[in-house]
Amino acid sequence: MHELITNDGVRLAYRDSGGAGVPLVMLHGWGQTQEMFRHQFGALPPGRRVVTVDFRGHGRSDKPHHGYRIARLARDVLDLVDQLGLDTFDALGWSMGASVWWSFIDQYGTGRLRRFVVVDQPAAVAAVPWTATAEQRATGAIFDVAGLLELGAALAGPDGARAREDFVRSMFSGDTDPDLLAFVTEEIRSTPAYAGVPLLFDHCAQDWRDVLDRIDVPTLVLGCEGSHVDPASQRFIAERIPGARVHVFPADVASSHFPFLENPDEFNAVVGKFLS
Repeated sequence: MHELITNDGVRLAYRDSGGAGVPLVMLHGWGQTQEMFRHQFGALPPGRRVVTVDFRGHGRSDKPHHGYRIARLARDVLDLVDQLGLDTFDALGWSMGASVWWSFIDQYGTGRLRRFVVVDQPAAVAAVPWTATAEQRATGAIFDVAGLLELGAALAGPDGARAREDFVRSMFSGDTDPDLLAFVTEEIRSTPAYAGVPLLFDHCAQDWRDVLDRIDVPTLVLGCEGSHVDPASQRFIAERIPGARVHVFPADVASSHFPFLENPDEFNAVVGKFLS
């Protein structure tokens, strides 16, 4: 484990496998950690350099009382790739990590990206009332505004631990490996409510549709039939990114929002082929 200091003085914990070739920078989702990618670190094609990081407020990184916005996390990622001297790299974002990459692209462009992988993240999470119902459905909106506020209040409330556990459980369908569910539930405990709740609100308030058609690097979009994220929303994204490919894992391969944990061999094969 290594550390870097962001331009606003926050210590971030990251891992760098070393190796030759184009690095792959992998970003985790809300409330989770770089441990989500424990089956990818060192397991992708031989020699592949993999970099993972805990966002501020998550995992082993600092948990300051400021900066819980997607745009700030994107700046943190810029600090990471700058300090590592990565002039060219591949980018993978899962869940909120994809939103951080969309913000990175929106602010800093795609000049340093070689290839891009989006994993199971809607282009707009909240069904805001000024968006038509058909658009909300197409983008894969998960919450309406009232539901988002209710979830935030529950996470910040006296029974926040149970709210976190229920939220994690909602991301799995079918028969769930109890050890896998316990692992994910344990990782989410590293994010305190004062960090997680405002970040979740900011994350869910974003609409990235106007960024999609400006992504001009080869892109792979991954969805899961067994996830709480509608696979149709991943096809929607792929249709709007020029030349993007889409791959949806069937429910018997990945019955959750976590294909890289449930079936790492299959996930690594698909991602490895695209990045080769």
